[in-house]
Amino acid sequence: MPLLMPAPEPEILSRRSELLTRLAQILPAQNVIADETARRAYECDAFTMYRALPLVVVLPETVPQVQSILALAQEMNVKVVPRGGGTSLSGGSMPLEDGILLGMSKFNRILEIDYENRCARVQPGVQNLAISKAVEHAGFYYAPDPSSQIACSIGGNVAENAGGVHCLKYGLTTNNILGLEVVLMGGEILRLGGKHLDSEMYDLLGLMTGSEGLLGVVTEVTVRILQKPPVARGLLLGFASVEAGARCVGAIIAQGIIPGGMEMMDKATIRAVERFQPCGYPQDAAAIVIVELDGTPAEVDHLVGVVEKIARAEGATTTKVSNSEAERLQFWAGRKNAFPAVSCIGPDYLCMDGTIPRKRLPEVLTGMDELAKKHGLRVANVFHAGDGNLHPLILYDASIEGDIERAENLGADILRLCVAVGGVLTGEHGVGVEKRDLMGEMFNEIDLAQQMRVKCAFDPSGRLNPGKVFPELHRCAELGAMHVVGGALPFPDLPRF
Repeated sequence: MPLLMPAPEPEILSRRSELLTRLAQILPAQNVIADETARRAYECDAFTMYRALPLVVVLPETVPQVQSILALAQEMNVKVVPRGGGTSLSGGSMPLEDGILLGMSKFNRILEIDYENRCARVQPGVQNLAISKAVEHAGFYYAPDPSSQIACSIGGNVAENAGGVHCLKYGLTTNNILGLEVVLMGGEILRLGGKHLDSEMYDLLGLMTGSEGLLGVVTEVTVRILQKPPVARGLLLGFASVEAGARCVGAIIAQGIIPGGMEMMDKATIRAVERFQPCGYPQDAAAIVIVELDGTPAEVDHLVGVVEKIARAEGATTTKVSNSEAERLQFWAGRKNAFPAVSCIGPDYLCMDGTIPRKRLPEVLTGMDELAKKHGLRVANVFHAGDGNLHPLILYDASIEGDIERAENLGADILRLCVAVGGVLTGEHGVGVEKRDLMGEMFNEIDLAQQMRVKCAFDPSGRLNPGKVFPELHRCAELGAMHVVGGALPFPDLPRF
């Protein structure tokens, strides 16, 4: 998958001095990062295979500053790449050499906690885990919990529609936000949703969630907070084969049980985790499945017995039930640290993200093993088994000539396999640049043109995060798209400020 980003525009590069002068009139001097060495810290996100030095990095602190920056970019025809915590695994926030990198890390305040309406208003730079920490004393929490939750920002979660180990029962980001404030290219503000549970208007909230920074810059998020269940218990199940573990996952769901979380790891990941942070995982198992059940004590006790029975029927070699909160958290500690742990068994890895129907898990896992052998690389598997969201970690060595290309080609073949069995290219990491050139595997030209029209409705000049998601850039005029900025609203009931 060769990376082809929009070519740098010489005119913008020549006007960099003017751009810096005008940005300095909007922001404090320390919030405009123009020095080359300082800009190096922003040259990539967590998708580290590719890097680019941004033209300039800006760190606004207020909504009016964001408005002014986007209005200036519109006037000067400069590209803008929004960035949150920089944890994107698909290159969604990779900068452009002729573009402004708009960092939202200083938008880091929790503005309001409303327990009566069970929601909180937060700025996009607030870390995911910080929301749960802020409300845990009252018995509440924020459900989406991606593995990077200690570092990833809520604005980035909205951009990529992030999930986590508990998304099976409690949903992805899109199921846990109620409102957004968004600044469009040109500086206009849209307010979508609010504290209410639903709206009679177009579902623009759903449209914006997962839009990967192509439609607008999120400046405020209203999230849903939930009461902690009375009881939560974990089961650690070991299996002699990956296929047996996958069958167990399907059998649990077929029984009508929706666990709070259900995750799976193969032998390579188990051994890496035990070296990195011992959690008591059975190292003789070919696969483990972690199941969490929550609810009332009577309900959880009953379901634990049912799941144990299902696991034994599917050939489980290990069944262990948590007897304390500390033990439950220990089960999850290994899963939460699986990505860094894999560094113990390989110098580099490429984390993929595809989603498949649960019933196809056994054959897809077998297929991935065959593809890995074909490309001469290893794959460590750790994934959200309950909803079929796979995260194969392709192990390679960047110091070996050709290994990066082999890893990319293997990743592309794995995603093609996911689509072939009725799945999709991404479950929560986004398309970014990583999967951009595979969009044709899932969508035809008509599909992509219609999606691009949505992009044009919000950003007719194509300045927001260009080069991401779409394999080809089209002029909005060619698509005949209506647009929001500088013209009549295509959504007549949408509030405009």
